[in-house]
Amino acid sequence: MAVEQDTRSRIVAAAKGALLEAGYANLSTRGIAEAAGVPLSQIHYHFGSKQNLMLAVLDTENQRRLARQAAMYESNLPLWKQWQQACDFFDEDLESGYVRVLMEMTAAGWSNPEIAEAVSAQIQGWFDLLVDVARRAAERFGSLGPFTWEELAALAGLPFLGAEAVILLGLDESKIASRQALRKIGELLRMLEEPPRPRRRR
Repeated sequence: MAVEQDTRSRIVAAAKGALLEAGYANLSTRGIAEAAGVPLSQIHYHFGSKQNLMLAVLDTENQRRLARQAAMYESNLPLWKQWQQACDFFDEDLESGYVRVLMEMTAAGWSNPEIAEAVSAQIQGWFDLLVDVARRAAERFGSLGPFTWEELAALAGLPFLGAEAVILLGLDESKIASRQALRKIGELLRMLEEPPRPRRRR
């Protein structure tokens, strides 16, 4: 059992490396098998197809980060500090290649309903988490204005997805200030959570 798990992990790691290097459309299962040091038959045995293998890569990458994010939001940090931490995680995820994996599989899902369904389930997990964050914020601060929890989750999550797309296209901060803008939302949250005290009159 341990040997099988090790083989599976090696294949997943090799598949991620191949995806980052070549993109989903140009992936070769033979090349992945060679990089993992296993026979091609092992990919078919463990995953059945290239599609299933790459969805396993996404699932592995996604679940690790979703658990990390959930732990952070369950902490007692103020909401604005949680937002700052989310921006730090965002930078880490761009550097690690996770964002590229997500965007590659999202693009593949546009023309493949099976991939679309699987990727949608992964993304939904993030928004479900943000709905819970919005619910806790409502308990803490009271009214959320005209927004439902689900709408606030959308407003919090969609800017990150949009930033991921433009950054991977090569539109850096000199063209679209996406990272700076995301971090300044944290500053707005800080102003709401920690409004400046009025000055005393002398």
